[in-house]
Order: sequence, then structure tokens, then C-alpha cells
Amino acid sequence: MAISVGGAGGEVKPMSDINTTPLVDVMLVLLIIFLIAVPVAIQSIEKLKMPIMESSESKDKVENLLLTVSTSDAGGRSAGDPGYEGASRGGECRIYFNNITPVNAEELRDLAFKRLDAIVKRAGGPEALIANPERVPQVHIRGDVNAPWRCIAGAIYNVQISGYPTVGFISTPVDPNG
Repeated sequence: MAISVGGAGGEVKPMSDINTTPLVDVMLVLLIIFLIAVPVAIQSIEKLKMPIMESSESKDKVENLLLTVSTSDAGGRSAGDPGYEGASRGGECRIYFNNITPVNAEELRDLAFKRLDAIVKRAGGPEALIANPERVPQVHIRGDVNAPWRCIAGAIYNVQISGYPTVGFISTPVDPNG
């Protein structure tokens, strides 16, 4: 350990050097801990087996709106047409109301609003749904993997204008053990 007692002119200056030895020691210890801990964590995660559960319908019977968003194929054909080759990123947006009826943006807004309005009236008004938020219907969107974001964002925008507060996405479940 060194100590500075001043310069040639008798002037005392504070020492501005930082002792980096403790910092290097701490960093080396952390490096060793992480080198040992990471392989142990990875090995235990890979052997994790998730249970496969059967889902059951809710008793409240919330009437969620189901939308499928896709695009036309390279030939301009929609899903369900003969010769359809699959969604194309450059194709026209195709929205299917309740996964069956093809609609455009204006029809989607009108149908979604009428459907939500009927649900609210059947429930006894907006106060009844506000009192029980689990009964508020949601929009579930099933989007084709090749559908561009502009198509999905347009569907979200139109159903939110219609009054639906919650939008969710449906994907194909993956078997965690497969």
C-alpha cells in the first residue's frame, strides 16, 4: 500500500487513483457463480414436464366475438374458394365474422356494434355488465401467420370503435411434452 505525502513544492494534492483490485475480485467471483449456475438452471428447465389439462366451458356463457383474419392468395382467391393456395402477404385483407361470414371494415363495425348492443340489452343495460366484468364479451382474433399486421390492426380498430373493450388473440396450442 502506498501513500502520497506531497510534491516537491510542499503542495499537498489529493490522490485521484482508484484502487480497482476489489472491483476485479468481485467481478471474477460473480463470473464464477454465473458459470456454475447457468448450466444447472438450463438442465432443470429442459426436464420440466407440463400437465395436459382438458378445458371446460365456463358456466357464465359469455358471448365472445370470434374473428378470423387472413388475406387473399396470389391469385386473389379467398379461403374456402376452389384453388386457394394460402394467405399472401401482399393480398387483400379478409375478415370472417364469427369465423364464417366474410365482411369488410364497415360491415364489421356495424355487425359488431349490433351484436354488442343486443348483448347489453339482454343483460339489463350497461350497469349490469359493469357490475359483473366477467360477463363483458371479448373479441378473439385468429390471425393467419402470413396475414400482415395492417389487416389485424384494422380488425382491432373496427371492433374497438364498435365498443368492445377487450381484444385477445387465439393461437394453436403447442404440446409442451411433444
